Amino acid sequence: MSESNVLVRQEDSILEVTVNRPKANAIDTATSKELGEVFCNFRDDDELRVAIVTGSGDKFFSAGWDLKEAASGEAELDGDYGPGGFAGLCELHDLNKPVISAVNGYAIGGGFELALSGDLIIAADHAQFFLPEIKVGVVADAATFRLTRWIPRAVAIEMLLTGRRMSAKEALRWGLINQVVPLEQLMDSAWELARTIAEGAPLVVTAVKEILRKAENASVEDCYRMMHEGEFEGYEQMKASADAIEGPKAFAEKREASWKGQ
Repeated sequence: MSESNVLVRQEDSILEVTVNRPKANAIDTATSKELGEVFCNFRDDDELRVAIVTGSGDKFFSAGWDLKEAASGEAELDGDYGPGGFAGLCELHDLNKPVISAVNGYAIGGGFELALSGDLIIAADHAQFFLPEIKVGVVADAATFRLTRWIPRAVAIEMLLTGRRMSAKEALRWGLINQVVPLEQLMDSAWELARTIAEGAPLVVTAVKEILRKAENASVEDCYRMMHEGEFEGYEQMKASADAIEGPKAFAEKREASWKGQ
């Protein structure tokens, strides 16, 4: 029996998801749907707080859309990629839990889009990011939507229109990624960051993600209006929670808080 295209590992409240399609971890329709199920389960499991997504091997995070499948006629450009859209994450808009992209090599096309669909990116020092879609006659839609939100518009447009490669070092300089580390330290660094997040108040993490998503294009004035009118459901839940009492109490008693997520 062949090994699964998606490997899943859980430790406490952290989920590690690995795209496992050597040699390039290209994502075909079946793999995309499998990833969608994994990320939807992550979204819906109250015990899980943080996910890490990475690729197998040491050369490719993911080469993106499986062009061989596309060329064979077995998949359409606007076909059904399953829940969450391409790679299970690009269109999972109601995910209020953080995802860390641990980029272990080339993040190409849809693989770059998968990394961008997370919330934080840690990259191995040999990683590269690029969008070759301009050379194969398609649009990198998720990157076109997202990349200008991460890096300066001029740099994003250059990448979209030329397909040029961006090194991990340059990506760090532009603020695209959070850390650059040697490959052998990549997963340890990702897990360390995940554990730090998981130690925080879970309802606060949920509220932060929801507010960031809903307020991203709003003025500060509108953000306050939305808050006062109760449009941030996670924020309202956080305010009314037992955790909102436990946090200050634990601080006053000089002890670690015991979060219940309620």
